[in-house]
Amino acid sequence: MTVGEPRVSIIIPAYNEGEQIVPVLDRMFESVRLSCEVLVVVDDETDSTVKVVCDYAEKEPRLRCLVNTYGRGPANAIRYGMAAAVAPVAVVTMADGCDDPRQIDDLARLVERGVAVAAASRYMAGGQQVGGPVFKGMLSRAAGRSLRLFARIGTRDATNSFKAYSTSFVREVGIDSRDGFEIGIELTAKAKRLRLPVAEIPTIW
Repeated sequence: MTVGEPRVSIIIPAYNEGEQIVPVLDRMFESVRLSCEVLVVVDDETDSTVKVVCDYAEKEPRLRCLVNTYGRGPANAIRYGMAAAVAPVAVVTMADGCDDPRQIDDLARLVERGVAVAAASRYMAGGQQVGGPVFKGMLSRAAGRSLRLFARIGTRDATNSFKAYSTSFVREVGIDSRDGFEIGIELTAKAKRLRLPVAEIPTIW
């Protein structure tokens, strides 16, 4: 990392968030203490998020709005953000404010200490999921538990997108996912297959 280069790239896939993204960005810049860049990635220039983020960026130089050219959808937006990230650590977080930005520093520092993937876990001791569809939550918890028990994937919450990654690791293994938010599961599985360390911290979603 050279002088002036951010320690963490924060990637936020967004779709027609409009003004709703402003308090999310406010909390982000209030909470993150590490030097950072924040990349909001949209699918096209007509997205209502674009003008809001560009206006915000006029007073916040750490913020950039990127138009994804890899194809529509969150997976492609995350892939595009990963390719554009300049920091050695990349954190994926959501535009709706469901993730706790105060944990970004802790996740990034775990990667700096040598883990390939650091996950924010709703299903470990101290974690919690508040709200959201009950059935979807049950499926997510069951998937996380089975992946941990049978695949020994290293986290109780592989389905949560709120994770930090070693940027060099991601670029080495590549991302095959093209739909939905399964990137987190894919990269965690690849890390374990390569016997690279995976860590987790509790989070409240």
